[in-house]
Amino acid sequence: MAPNAAVLVRPHIAGVHHLPTGRRLPRLAPPQAQAEKGSVVAASGRVWASASGSFEKDRIGDDDVLASPQIVEESKVDLLKILKSANTIIPHVVLGSTILALVYPPSFTWFTTRYYAPALGFLMFAVGVNSSVKDFIEAIQRPDAIAAGYVGQFIIKPFLGFLFGTLAVTIFNLPTALGAGIMLVSCVSGAQLSNYATFLTDPHMAPLSIVMTSLSTATAVFVTPTLSYFLIGKKLPVDVKGMMSSIVQIVVAPIAAGLLLNRYLPRLCSAIQPFLPPLSVFVTALCVGSPLAINIKAVLSPFGLATVLLLFAFHTSSFIAGYHLAGTWFRESADVKALQRTVSFETGCADVPNGVCSCYGVVQENKRVAHIELLKSVSYRAVFSINSDVRSSKITMKNSQSQNWR
Repeated sequence: MAPNAAVLVRPHIAGVHHLPTGRRLPRLAPPQAQAEKGSVVAASGRVWASASGSFEKDRIGDDDVLASPQIVEESKVDLLKILKSANTIIPHVVLGSTILALVYPPSFTWFTTRYYAPALGFLMFAVGVNSSVKDFIEAIQRPDAIAAGYVGQFIIKPFLGFLFGTLAVTIFNLPTALGAGIMLVSCVSGAQLSNYATFLTDPHMAPLSIVMTSLSTATAVFVTPTLSYFLIGKKLPVDVKGMMSSIVQIVVAPIAAGLLLNRYLPRLCSAIQPFLPPLSVFVTALCVGSPLAINIKAVLSPFGLATVLLLFAFHTSSFIAGYHLAGTWFRESADVKALQRTVSFETGCADVPNGVCSCYGVVQENKRVAHIELLKSVSYRAVFSINSDVRSSKITMKNSQSQNWR
């Protein structure tokens, strides 16, 4: 090397070995070329030399900037999925609230009867938000399915009520008033709980279930007194004005509000839909636990356990009979399983408040009959829990569309 030649001094970095003299550093390819070659290093990523001589990529690059919104979006989707799937745990919530009400009644005693109608109305509103007018029009155009639900409600269930009421007196030696109470409560109309149960298992069948329940409630003014006269020899009085008011407040108005919201304010409807399932689960737990907690003495009465077991068998038989009725009636139908579940819930559930009020007016030993109705609510809620657990698990596995609201 010439003595006057300029000497290139290379800075020394600890831990970095110098290249032999005469070797040139390789020229880095442009960022675009790196991307084309499939380089895993981001084009805008900066490289830093650590004190130990190792190199690491600066974590602030275009890829990471783009990934952050994706992560946030995924977290939002997961949260919405959790909220929508809240209804899948409702059987466990029903059983849990039942146990809690029996063990610690004050946890539900604050939820008095004046809250029942708004609570049921909220459940019907949640169904309406996830339905359309077209769904109800299609439901009305299925008279055969409506007739099957009506037969299960006012023929099969009263027959089973007469059978188990007779067994209560003749086999189990229960008071006559308890046997008469079982017969009377088998004559009342369907309950909104059947609509909600149907929505959990077969959402597209919920409008049909609502039509079934509304028809049985409206005609109960004439059918219920007639059935009670044939079964116990006395006509069961029905509060026509109160029943019509109940239908409007609990069924018609909430569902209409949900349909209108879904039709004219779809964005608002989409915003509140994810929060309806957990709220519905909470409301259902209150509706199940409150009657038990308030009337804990009736449940724990001397005849309480025997009556609960007897009524449990009665409602289990009603659910099974309704299920097989629809299976025979619609064996050629493509949606036979969904119809079986719908008719089963319609046959097994009953209007508990109406039964309580009616029984008070007919039987002299009204307290015992009221106890029958309250214990009846325990039994059919327990059967509802078991049915919902089995049905919802099957539907969750087979039909992903049922998760749109749950």
